[in-house]
Amino acid sequence: MTIKAPTLNVPGLGADPLAERIKEKQSKWKYKIAVLSGKGGVGKSTVAVNLAAALAKKGYFVGVLDADIHGPNVAKMLGVEKADVLAERMEDGRFEMIPPMNDFMGQTTPIKVMSMGFLVPEDQPIIWRGALVTKAIKQLLGDVKWGELDFMIIDFPPGTGDEILTVTQTLQLDAAVIVTTPQEVALLDTGKAVNMMKKMKVPYVAVIENMSYLICPHCGNEIDLFGKGGGRKLAEKEGVDFLGEIPIDLKAREASDAGIPIVLYEDTVSAKAFMDIVDRLVKKLEGDSQ
Repeated sequence: MTIKAPTLNVPGLGADPLAERIKEKQSKWKYKIAVLSGKGGVGKSTVAVNLAAALAKKGYFVGVLDADIHGPNVAKMLGVEKADVLAERMEDGRFEMIPPMNDFMGQTTPIKVMSMGFLVPEDQPIIWRGALVTKAIKQLLGDVKWGELDFMIIDFPPGTGDEILTVTQTLQLDAAVIVTTPQEVALLDTGKAVNMMKKMKVPYVAVIENMSYLICPHCGNEIDLFGKGGGRKLAEKEGVDFLGEIPIDLKAREASDAGIPIVLYEDTVSAKAFMDIVDRLVKKLEGDSQ
């Protein structure tokens, strides 16, 4: 006599339902782009948010996953930190979260956002070990109604830890954008992030230099606060593309605090820089997919 073996949700034994859901969902995302840095304080989240807004401004449908579990701030920078996260009951009885959206009063297509910042009080620390962080990220990917997207932007915490490893092993990333500043200390850590993406066989890796220079508000001259040209040199050294430089913009801090990406301030140098970078990124990705 034979009997049917039970289905066990154990790694290596049978299909993992969450992994299957992620696989099905990512098939509806045309491009999946990681934004990361080897070091904190380089403005990585600012870059991720403005890349998303620049793409949405061009009419693309964009989702942003804040994969920084311990320090989520993308929701605030996209102006949806006070939004309620609703859930829809699925046919199998489970629930999927509906990501809050913002179109900045019609200036962009609606940008979908999901972050742990929605799910815990803003002053409550998340004191989790790696296994719980990994599970949370997978649920933010697989238990959210992302729908069809042209671009999924994933904003990572600094370093090369669990969050990045989880996503790169779970998703088939199309690109990784590494954010640095011109400082030598930042460049040392950024080089590690570049090489991690190479080891994870991400098809396209590129560098953006943030805080490249300050435009003096009085005389209009460029001031190199942190040096000059480091991001380009790093890209050349590692054999990856250099997408461009983003200047320090005093309005950017005000814009981020107000939940408005600086790219929507069309009269700023930073907005033009982001739009130019997005043009290069899209051209590269669409060229490679043809």
